Amino acid sequence: MNPLEQTVLVLAYGNPGRRDDGLGPTLAAALAALDLPGVTIDMDYQLTVEDAAAVAAHDVVVFVDADCHGAEPFSFTELTPEAVVSFSSHSVAPQAVLGLAAELFGAVRPGYLLGIRGYEFNEFGEGLSERARANLAAALEFIEPLLRTRTFSAGVADAALAAATPLGDD
Repeated sequence: MNPLEQTVLVLAYGNPGRRDDGLGPTLAAALAALDLPGVTIDMDYQLTVEDAAAVAAHDVVVFVDADCHGAEPFSFTELTPEAVVSFSSHSVAPQAVLGLAAELFGAVRPGYLLGIRGYEFNEFGEGLSERARANLAAALEFIEPLLRTRTFSAGVADAALAAATPLGDD
């Protein structure tokens, strides 16, 4: 299949009422405003088992979430589907959603996790911290071309990520 014919689901999650936990939905809103052809944007507070049906209906899925301990400004990793041994109906890991799509719908889909580094999670209130906003801008600059070209291969993504990562910042 021509990569440009692939349908992509961006599945962002997080709670905008918990400061930087809203990074996923904020990125999703920015992507939705771009109206990229073949890209479906969905956002919620958390992943659920029902998300497996949406994953099965697309060719590729990119999960987007805030990351409280990850690389700065963000990380981008390929995911491996995992069998679900037990789960809560309220929160499911991205790997488990991929596993459910495969198990329930026979849909083995490539999946990626875009983890955007956040810093302020323990307070209630809307709005991102200044550092999280900078990381969000870098993540948006990184993911937009990948969504436009459907170039999710490890080499292309790694090169783009390396270009976006500031050297020497801790």
